[in-house]
Parts: sequence; C-alpha cells; structure tokens
Amino acid sequence: MEGIDVQAVVRQAIQEYVSSEQAKSEPAYQAELLDERQRRETLERRVNELVEENKRSRQVAEEAERGSTVRSELQRLGVAKVDLAFKAVQDAIVRTKDGRLVASGPTGELPVRDFLASFVSENPEFLPARIPGGTGMTATSKAPRSTVELESIRPGMSAEEMQRAREEIVRVASQMARQ
Repeated sequence: MEGIDVQAVVRQAIQEYVSSEQAKSEPAYQAELLDERQRRETLERRVNELVEENKRSRQVAEEAERGSTVRSELQRLGVAKVDLAFKAVQDAIVRTKDGRLVASGPTGELPVRDFLASFVSENPEFLPARIPGGTGMTATSKAPRSTVELESIRPGMSAEEMQRAREEIVRVASQMARQ
C-alpha cells in the first residue's frame, strides 16, 4: 500500500463528488439565471418606454407653455385674431437651451416680446378695425330711446299701451340677440 497515495485518492473522490453535485445543480442555476436575465431585460424595456414617454410629455408641456405664452403676448398687444396670428409666427419662435423663448428672424435672435411687437406693427390687419363697418355694411339708424317705462307696465293697462309695451320688449330683445 505504500505506492498508493491516499490523500490523492481522497482528493480525487471529493473532486468527483463536487463536480457531480455541480452538474446536478447547474441546470437549476442556468434556469434561474435565464429567468433573472429575462426579468432584467423586461424591466430595462419598461424603463426605456417610460423615459420615452416622459420625453414626449415634456415636449407636449413645453409646446403648450410656448403656445400659451405667445398667445397671451399677442392678446396683450391687442391682436383681434390671436389664433391666426399665432399660426403665422409659431414656427419662428423657439426655446433656447437655457429655457428662454426667442424668435429667430433675419436679424438674429430677438426676445419674443420684441419680435411680436414688430410683427404686429408690420401686420396691422391682425389688430381690430379702427372704423367699424366697411363695404357691404348697412347703415344702422339709432333707435329712438324706449318710450315705455317699466313703471308704466301694470295690470289694467289699455290694450293700446299693452301692445306698445310688447313691441318695445320685442325690439329690445331682438337688438340684444344681435349683439
């Protein structure tokens, strides 16, 4: 027995046992690793989707804020047709990297207020008409002041007074409906 190394035999037996146990448990580890990889990839996809959704939401919010700012400035300048004027200038107004709204024009970048003020002065057709009316407008005569007083409407009025009060009420109501 002197030629047999007992330690080497025991070591070899232990290594064979460990490798056989590893071979038995390795498929379970592989399956678990595969499941974890799939979960991680699913979570990464979901995070990427949320990041994209967040970017889109921010763009929509910035666009809405830009539109609101431009429209309010146009209203402040007295523009009558705000939506039409906004459509005319919306492409020229951009947001800088530091968050300011500027208009890129032929002379370079201008603050939005200055750009819109010059736009409105160059395009007075967006402002309300200075003289109401125009071609095709019929002349409206000033209606005489009401001849019927509220205090005069009472029970027991004559038929003629009641008819005149009704006509006056119809006239005033139709005039108010036109406005």
